[in-house]
Amino acid sequence: DWVKCLLPSAAPCPPCHLLCRLPPHAAPLLSAPTHFGFPPTAYFPHSSPIRSLFFCVCHALEVFPSSSQSIHKPIYLPSRCLLAFARLSVSTYMQGEHRFGSRRWSPLTTNSDVPVHDVNHRAGEASSAGTRNCALESLDYEVVENLAYKEDQALRGAWHYGSYVTLKWLFVLLIGTATGFSSFFINLAVENFSGWKFSATFAIMKHSYFAGFLVYSFFNVVLVFSSVYIVTQFAPAAAGSGIPEIKGYLNGIDTPGILLFRTLIGKIFGSIGSVGGGLALGKEGPLVHTGACIASVISQGGSTKYYLNWRWLRVFKNDRDRRDLVTCGCAAGVSAAFRAPVGGVLFALEEVTSWWRSQLLWRVFFTSAVVAVVVRSAMGWCTHGNCGHFGSGGFIIWDISGGQDDYSFYELFPMAMLGLIGGLIGALFNQLTLYLSSWRRNKLHKNGDHTKIIEACLVSFLTSVLSFGLPLLTKCTPCPDPSKYPDIVCPRPSGTYGNYVNFYCSSENQYNDLATLFFNTQDDAIRNLFSTKTVNEYNAHSLITFLVMFFSLAVVTYGMAVPSGQFVPGIMIGATYGRLAGMLVVNVYKKLNIDEGTYALLGAASFLGGSMRMTVSLCVIMVEITNNLKLLPLIMLVLLISKAVGDAFNAGFYEEQAHLRGIPLLESRPKHYMRKMSAKETCSSQKVVQFTRVSRVGHIVSVLRNNDHNGFPVIDNVQTGGTVVIGLILRSYLLVLLQSKSSFQHSQIPGDMRGRIDFRYSLTDFVKPVSSKGLSINDINLSSEEMDMYLDLEPFVNPSPYIVPEDMSLTKVYNLFRQLGLRHIFVVPRPSHVMGVISRNDLISEANEDNDSLELSVVSVR
Repeated sequence: DWVKCLLPSAAPCPPCHLLCRLPPHAAPLLSAPTHFGFPPTAYFPHSSPIRSLFFCVCHALEVFPSSSQSIHKPIYLPSRCLLAFARLSVSTYMQGEHRFGSRRWSPLTTNSDVPVHDVNHRAGEASSAGTRNCALESLDYEVVENLAYKEDQALRGAWHYGSYVTLKWLFVLLIGTATGFSSFFINLAVENFSGWKFSATFAIMKHSYFAGFLVYSFFNVVLVFSSVYIVTQFAPAAAGSGIPEIKGYLNGIDTPGILLFRTLIGKIFGSIGSVGGGLALGKEGPLVHTGACIASVISQGGSTKYYLNWRWLRVFKNDRDRRDLVTCGCAAGVSAAFRAPVGGVLFALEEVTSWWRSQLLWRVFFTSAVVAVVVRSAMGWCTHGNCGHFGSGGFIIWDISGGQDDYSFYELFPMAMLGLIGGLIGALFNQLTLYLSSWRRNKLHKNGDHTKIIEACLVSFLTSVLSFGLPLLTKCTPCPDPSKYPDIVCPRPSGTYGNYVNFYCSSENQYNDLATLFFNTQDDAIRNLFSTKTVNEYNAHSLITFLVMFFSLAVVTYGMAVPSGQFVPGIMIGATYGRLAGMLVVNVYKKLNIDEGTYALLGAASFLGGSMRMTVSLCVIMVEITNNLKLLPLIMLVLLISKAVGDAFNAGFYEEQAHLRGIPLLESRPKHYMRKMSAKETCSSQKVVQFTRVSRVGHIVSVLRNNDHNGFPVIDNVQTGGTVVIGLILRSYLLVLLQSKSSFQHSQIPGDMRGRIDFRYSLTDFVKPVSSKGLSINDINLSSEEMDMYLDLEPFVNPSPYIVPEDMSLTKVYNLFRQLGLRHIFVVPRPSHVMGVISRNDLISEANEDNDSLELSVVSVR
């Protein structure tokens, strides 16, 4: 509650409720900067009453320089004296008239010896004087080889390396096990909630269809309300699928809150409510996010906030190891969602991660295998009736191995057309969801959490009305002849899952094909669309009605404040028009071996390829979940065509959503214009902010408060009188040093810190907590005496940052930056001489050499 300012010793506290006239000596200084660093006229028009109050306060505080000012001394002024001024300025700022609200009174003395630099802020970051507001921040994947790191490595031996590798394998085992059980719990809850809902609805419909509708809508609205309430009040980062944020994280961007323990809990229980509530969304994307959260929580040793913390797990607290474990968690999520372990590995490789190595491949594969074992073991326990309604439904696996086993050359044309249609509809879906999501984020959701809750409940009620009302308008169809189709049970017995639902039919020997899709879980509805040897089960009118309705609901639903995935809705949309295409092909070719379910599968693959733009991983997933390897060439054909068509219109679904969220992804290929630009041209407009080796604490604080850079070059003087760059120091390191204060010194003479770093700091002290904003400059309190002390930065700098010459093309810089997962690259003039050249032979050890004593040799240039 106290603001430190400069005030004449005899001046009283100015009355904040009075408006005073502009003092005469301030008239010629209207355009001059104040001690706060900004000119008054930049913010207040001449007619504004806040202008007079501003000058009154500034005059009383003697902010304006004046020859008549007395000697100043620092005192503490109660903040209530500035309360009216602050309220008026913030109120005026909120009305859009002025921009003073972004400034704040400095709690530090203004005795600064460094000018405030104009800096170019990175994408997704904003700053103001005295505050640092970074929504997104890059991750530190690079090894900082400073003195503390070298001393830590010197203490490590073979036992430490063996325990490190063993613990990493143990961690991926825990990640796979926890993700498998989490997925099992989600599916168990969704299937039972859906089963209870449908059982109650059909039981009440025997007496009244309107009462049945009320019960059906009540179940859906209550489940969706529970989901949106959990997200808005407990875990806001659990909204959406989470894949764009995880993709950004593995690309090097940390979004606050996405990997926290409360996000994990919100994702699990929110998914149960949103999927069980019958919304047009799936749980596969949230399962990927769930696996990533589990990996992050385990790597951090639990959650300190919720008193679930285990010290023996807190080993991998750096961004590099955490990235590997999060990648394993993503693969585990896909493996648990589809029971496709190989598809999970390829999904992590193709879709989410930007950095890969062979050791990581083995761990990802092991994690997916563990998930598959856990899931199948849990489902085996459920087959004995121990899981309620989960016995006959659940995990997405649609066995069509007994369907079409051959295809003719003439069928390739309609299959290729499916790829074309999938690319067009997928691109349209991406664009519509992008427009609607943008409108939600920029307008609708800014009205508060109550708007998000009302929106979700209204969409849930609308979904209930359509899914219950449309089958009432559909004519029932007679059941197939039992003599021709002895394996078909029609109508479906009450309380069971499957095809041929008797809904609002006049005869017991009839079924409602549209109710077959609506009154099932989405997994069972897809199983019905993929069903083989069920010719003429659906009529074209019902499929078109369902396609239009479900496509519209999927567009409207995505972007609400609930956990939502797009895998299952995409499969349902594609399978619907694929089944329509199969019906057309059957009528045209008049062949008995053509199965409509095969075209439904190809349609699902075409829509996912046209929307998400995945190829290899999606192809393997579709083969694993359908158990039909003979369709592999057709799935490949459809995916290639749909992806090519979709790329002609817009980016993939997750890339578009990441761009909407302001996540600056580095794509796999650099832009074409980068070939014509050099590194020097890219950073020519920037002003380098740097530190000397021994810097004054006040200078460091001033720099950190006035820009948002996260890395600073450190220079030192040499005997020849020039300067040399000795390395790079991170903002996080500076904040830790300022908060610790143990390295402060009174003189500018560099100190010898060797042998003393390990007693003061550990490597984990400099690591930012996962998915959080970390330490801020505003959290550090320093006295005037401490501000005048010095800090030797040399032991804490990274002495070997990546450096490129100024004339290197931006394309090469881009590839280097992305492939190595860098955060900063130094651009320097062309070197004057070469010390040596390292070739491949210098990096390959001989078989008989001791690996511990092997050193890189440098070939001298002669």
